Amino acid sequence: MKRPLISTYIIAVVALSSLLLWPANLHAQAKKTLAADKNAEPELYQGVSVGVDVFGFLNQALGSDIMTTEASVEANLLNKFFPVVELGYASINTTNDETDIFYKTSAPFFRVGLNYNVFHQKSHLPGYFTVGLRYGFSSFKYDVQAPDLVDPNWGHTSIPVSYNAQKTNASWAELVLGLRANVYKGLYTGFTVRYRARLGMTEHENSEPYFIPGYGRGKANNLGITYNIIYKLPF
Repeated sequence: MKRPLISTYIIAVVALSSLLLWPANLHAQAKKTLAADKNAEPELYQGVSVGVDVFGFLNQALGSDIMTTEASVEANLLNKFFPVVELGYASINTTNDETDIFYKTSAPFFRVGLNYNVFHQKSHLPGYFTVGLRYGFSSFKYDVQAPDLVDPNWGHTSIPVSYNAQKTNASWAELVLGLRANVYKGLYTGFTVRYRARLGMTEHENSEPYFIPGYGRGKANNLGITYNIIYKLPF
């Protein structure tokens, strides 16, 4: 009778030990899995996103003479690099109240570039902080008209100032800082701040563009802002 009791006791001890050790084993296995996930190489291709800038519409709705609309397509590589193409259209029709100079243009533009996700090692965060570069280009025509110039020596002589359909090409570079947050599933919102520097522009003897589509004011450099609604495609 003792042997069966001893055997039963041994079996009970082994079973109880297994039950006690099971949660510990599960916890250890979970830690190993988590460590393996952290050390695992991320997939190269992690999706494509499309975005629309709504700041241009808001800017015009608030009374600006400038209208800008643009869309972007962006790929996610390794959750680190984001090659991007931006296509848009911009127009302006304005008269300066002080100088009475009229300026008008409208044309498409494009930019290509790359964003770098500073938080690429923090995939648990619901968004991205990016630093990027762009190359932009626009080919357009503009009209500029101003009050007639009066000859300072011969006051009765005036020279008309009217230059229409001035064909111009312009290119520029942009340094871009961007912040993007996840709103719901594949939907994101975010904004970018852009420092722009003009690279080249067609020059005319008597005029130069006041506004360049996709670039902004035609001066040597400027700042721009976009506010984007972005959707990550499910493939």
